[in-house]
Amino acid sequence: MLKNLYIKFWALRYFLLLFLPLLLFANLTYESNHNKEFAILESFDIEPSFIYDPVMNKMRLQNSSISRTKHFFKAMEDAYVFIPAIKNILNQYKVPPEFLFLAMAESNFSNKAYSNKRASGLWQFMPQTANVFGLKIDEYVDERRDLIKSTKAAAKYLSQLHKRFGKWYLAAIAYNCGGGRLSKAIKRAGTDELSVLLDSKKKYIPRESRFYIRKIVALALMGNDEQFLLSSEYGHLLNRANAYSISVVKLPSGESLKRVAKIIHIPFEDLKSLNRHLKYDFVPPYKKGYDVYIPYVKLSEFKQHYHKNAIKNIYKIYVVKSGDNLIKIGHKYKISYKVIKDFNNLRTNRLKLKQKLIIPIPRHSKQIDSGFYYVVKRGDSLLSISKTHKVSVENLKSQNHLTSSLIRVGDRLKIYE
Repeated sequence: MLKNLYIKFWALRYFLLLFLPLLLFANLTYESNHNKEFAILESFDIEPSFIYDPVMNKMRLQNSSISRTKHFFKAMEDAYVFIPAIKNILNQYKVPPEFLFLAMAESNFSNKAYSNKRASGLWQFMPQTANVFGLKIDEYVDERRDLIKSTKAAAKYLSQLHKRFGKWYLAAIAYNCGGGRLSKAIKRAGTDELSVLLDSKKKYIPRESRFYIRKIVALALMGNDEQFLLSSEYGHLLNRANAYSISVVKLPSGESLKRVAKIIHIPFEDLKSLNRHLKYDFVPPYKKGYDVYIPYVKLSEFKQHYHKNAIKNIYKIYVVKSGDNLIKIGHKYKISYKVIKDFNNLRTNRLKLKQKLIIPIPRHSKQIDSGFYYVVKRGDSLLSISKTHKVSVENLKSQNHLTSSLIRVGDRLKIYE
């Protein structure tokens, strides 16, 4: 009997020596994670008890499923380049960094997102609200899709809402349903406590808003869960705060994004994705030029290799009127109708009423610098063009698939490969 007790004692001692550190570590990890979760809730001014909200936890569980996790990480990966810039702007306006996930809830971090209610961009601004916060929308740009300007506008808006309502979770709800509607809800409820406003029976705030605040919190908890990130193949996202970001470069009107992409050696689509606010692939014809975004890691290369060619073209948007045709429009702007056709990728000469055409407007010559093309004028020959642009006649023929040296006034020749 004593022998058996002795054996059990040593077995228990061995078990405790072996597994107690693991149990203590697990407990510390659990406590550490819980403290982080409470800190995230605190950043929204939400009570710690909200961590047990069943609807929010159901969302969190659903988002942690295999299919949703891939969706979550893809959005984070796509936004990898500009997340640091967004966080810096939020910090400048003293908006908690967790509001990054409001953008994720709104647009899935897509700056080309567009809703059936006409909201657009990363922060899903409506045209009226965009106008209030100074975001330009015209024929050439939609700054609701501008990563930096729209984030500054959103930060200003959220700061105003916080000042008005006093709590960050109320600012988030008001961002979704509007300040007026939230004020009425608080008045009806007699309190601004989240647990009361979320009452599904009383319906103080719209159903969409009740889910909206929970979704933002659930995404913030996931996005800041180190164990969750490390257990996936996306552990590198933990370092995104110090990772790539974007730089602003001012370009002259008419400059081509394709030309800039070639100069800094990045795919055109990558540059375009950072500049979705530009409706066309060229810088708007504004007198002072316009800001364009490039990856920060390419800034040095841009400074070394970008040369400000005298841009000899600006671009206008022409709306087709009754009686218009390509030749008539060409005469109006003193360019060949073939150039208009080329620039707009038109397969036929037919035009539709109110159709919008991109018109390159020559200032001093017919060279279309930003597109690496030259428009043949009277007296030109392949030899004269080759001497002017320092390329061989053979090169010109090869690039333009010419079988002879015959060229016509108005022909559009590719100059650089």
